[in-house]
Amino acid sequence: MTEKQFIGAIDQGTTSSRFLIFDDEGKLITFHQVELAQSQPHSGWLEHDPLLILDTVLECIEKTIKRFELMGHHVKDIKAIGVTNQRESAVAWNKRTGEPLRNTIVWSDVRTDDLVHDLKEKEKKDGNDIQIQDIAGLSLSSYFTAVKFRWMLDHDEKVKEAVKAGEACLGTVDSWLIYKLTNHSSFVTDVTNASRTLLMNLKTLNWDDDLLRFFDIDKELLPTLCSSSEIYGKLEIENCALKGIPISGCLGDQQAALLGQKCFSKGEAKCTFGTGAFMLFNTGEDMVKSKHGLIMTIAFKLGKEAKATYALEGSVAVAGSSLRWLRDNLRLINSMEEVSELAKHVPDTGGVYFVTAFSGLFAPYWRDDARGTMIGLTSYTNKYHLARATLESMSYQSKAILDAMNQDAGVPLKVLKVDGGVSNSDIAMQIQADILGIHVERPSMRETTALGTAIAAGLAVGVWKDIDELKEKMTNGDDVTTFIPNTTTKEREEKYKIWKKAVDTSLHWTNDVDNLSEDDE
Repeated sequence: MTEKQFIGAIDQGTTSSRFLIFDDEGKLITFHQVELAQSQPHSGWLEHDPLLILDTVLECIEKTIKRFELMGHHVKDIKAIGVTNQRESAVAWNKRTGEPLRNTIVWSDVRTDDLVHDLKEKEKKDGNDIQIQDIAGLSLSSYFTAVKFRWMLDHDEKVKEAVKAGEACLGTVDSWLIYKLTNHSSFVTDVTNASRTLLMNLKTLNWDDDLLRFFDIDKELLPTLCSSSEIYGKLEIENCALKGIPISGCLGDQQAALLGQKCFSKGEAKCTFGTGAFMLFNTGEDMVKSKHGLIMTIAFKLGKEAKATYALEGSVAVAGSSLRWLRDNLRLINSMEEVSELAKHVPDTGGVYFVTAFSGLFAPYWRDDARGTMIGLTSYTNKYHLARATLESMSYQSKAILDAMNQDAGVPLKVLKVDGGVSNSDIAMQIQADILGIHVERPSMRETTALGTAIAAGLAVGVWKDIDELKEKMTNGDDVTTFIPNTTTKEREEKYKIWKKAVDTSLHWTNDVDNLSEDDE
């Protein structure tokens, strides 16, 4: 009888850290989750303490291993660990001491808006023939990591001093965690995370000299680029039960979810509804340049010698975080799960449309001048309508992305695979199907992000010899719930037309407010 093998997965997200253990058939054995505190020093700023990120991960590992052993399993049977993470968040630390130089700037932070405007002007200037999107696959936006690095280098004295002393490291959360978990011996990132920085060439899979010059960032500050599936080092934290186990998988969270949803083939797509919503469409080995507001990204590269798989991506900044906003800011609900219960009380929103552009709109709009807008309010409007409008807002933004993907890919998507916290809500996913007009499939095992990095880690150490063996062995994803549209094409089109009008209303808001402030002065 073949001995059971297990793979651990660190899933470090925007609002929590988790550690999960899967067996070699892809079944979730046990896990532990810890909420991650955030800070907002100023309006539009969002930060994490890097040491707290590390501490929450270690706490999750410790408590998960205790449960694992109580279930009768042995740590020696855990063959590898994968890391998946919030992607565009920027971390700076001292390579000599290993201590952070400042708080992490989270991916949705918009303090760099003015810097982005200046960089766009620089890109347009005569004599500057660099085309950022052609090289990196990304548009200039506060979303991506390079502008956060540039802000740190310009505004943080500790970062400036460390750079001057030759002791600074700049990386994303995966780099920070692997560096600390390997006791400072491995300063790396994988190509999926690097493809979100604005600094990597999508064709060569190297840090690009032209991009580095444009942002004025020294390559020596950045981690070594690796594939998504190889041994980066061993966990070397003293008194940790996993000491000595190889860390061999690394992907940004959305690419990990694509892999965990088993979207191995060209033409398959998934959408993760977490803090934000992220739709990825596998384009295989082809780099498909979007003409409709999407970005190109690396989906995964499963081995040093493997070819990269590419994807089109559309991102929604606010999805599950809008439920948190209803709870924490408006005090309309006591728990985020309560939104679904409220939404069930009404068949529609009563004409209310909610554009959750709290810090601008991402794909396919790319408008940092947009702000949250709720229109259609009447004396008839109640909390049930607001709850439903909040769920619908995610679906309308997903539709905008899906329409763009269909145009870029040339073949309409017929099935969308979903995961993430919001996907647990049946009514949210039924609304999704009704607005998209296609089947929405939700797997019974919804920890697809963690599963994706576990797959990458397991492949690197031989738990499976290749994708074909993995497909044969992993049957856990065959059990899915399918949500079928209950609306007509005419109904969908009429409501979507009003949604687009609501989006138009949300635009130019920051410009108007700035002008008003100048008039007051």
